[in-house]
Amino acid sequence: MSNVERKPRKRSAAREAQEQRILEAAEIAFAELGFNGASLEGIAERVGLSKQNMLYYFPSKESLYRHVLKNILDLWIEHMALMEQEGDTPAAMLENYIRGKLEISRTRPHGSKVFANEVISGAEHLQDYLRHNLLPQLDADVALVRRWIDQGQMDPIDPEHLFFSIWASTQTYADFAAQISLALGKASLDQDDFQRAGDFLTHVLLKGTGLQRTAD
Repeated sequence: MSNVERKPRKRSAAREAQEQRILEAAEIAFAELGFNGASLEGIAERVGLSKQNMLYYFPSKESLYRHVLKNILDLWIEHMALMEQEGDTPAAMLENYIRGKLEISRTRPHGSKVFANEVISGAEHLQDYLRHNLLPQLDADVALVRRWIDQGQMDPIDPEHLFFSIWASTQTYADFAAQISLALGKASLDQDDFQRAGDFLTHVLLKGTGLQRTAD
């Protein structure tokens, strides 16, 4: 055998594109039917594959489910770090954080529902990921808010519960979109509804911390 170390093969663009199509179909299926209700056969049919062909990409339903969960959480962590938000004031950075979270609820509602259902069920498939990925990001964001409080830039609120409130209030527009649409007398929520929601949430949440939106 050659002593030259072989580089691992890169996945082809075609394979990556097919995996993405499968993940998108699985995200919808798990959101609509739950983990137990969704089947590999049904997901494969949505993509136009046989079950056997789909197993080439994901060897089991649990593997596919874990990838769907990881995708949405990776997206949240990548885009939702408070310290990386645009703005040079706590008010601007928190407003961008809130609106960014709402935008993910608008564009990825099925992913939000999969995550919500998993957490409601006890987060069996997410314990390690939450512990090693989400919690460190939360700790960093909480530390930033505490620093703002210590500097007198915000009221002395509880940072953890600030984030819990932001998560709950923004995700409800994905997880309970049917209820909100019914209450508003609409078939579905549109971009204007999310804009109005963002205006309201940033006004209320920032005011509750002693901050004020730039536009107010």
